[in-house]
Amino acid sequence: MSRALVLNVSYEALGVVSSRRALGLVLSGKASSVHDGKDVFHSQHAKFSAPSVVRLNYFVRVPYPTRVALNKRSVFARDNYTCQYCGDPAENIDHVIPRSRGGQHCWENVVASCKTCNSKKEDRLLSETNFVLRKLPMAPKGRAWIHLLGAVNEEWVPYVGSSPISA
Repeated sequence: MSRALVLNVSYEALGVVSSRRALGLVLSGKASSVHDGKDVFHSQHAKFSAPSVVRLNYFVRVPYPTRVALNKRSVFARDNYTCQYCGDPAENIDHVIPRSRGGQHCWENVVASCKTCNSKKEDRLLSETNFVLRKLPMAPKGRAWIHLLGAVNEEWVPYVGSSPISA
């Protein structure tokens, strides 16, 4: 099933829903279709293009900024699936300050790493090894949550950007 981007009245990205849900919003008058997708829905007497982007007809106040969940998939996306120590493809996540040494499980302490670097570093601090971080780990900001959903549709690019997650 295809997906649709939901925009606020101000064209701010609010979320992603199924095309079926987006069509329901359009047909009920709660949203307007901005871009039509490739899919078509059929009823007994009509055909409807499945929306790819819909804009709500009323303003929705977002009470707090969306935070991206800290998990392996999101850390890999933030670090572009690359080991932050050597640049090889990442297979694990590593705590820069090991948890056994009081390090927290937070965005600023977790990086993507390959198996080799992860096993060489073990539970040591960076100062005890010859490893250097390629970039400082930070929490993703802005619309990063959308890029975790997978490939961004072409129609979504003007509203969410095309770049992968960045801190």
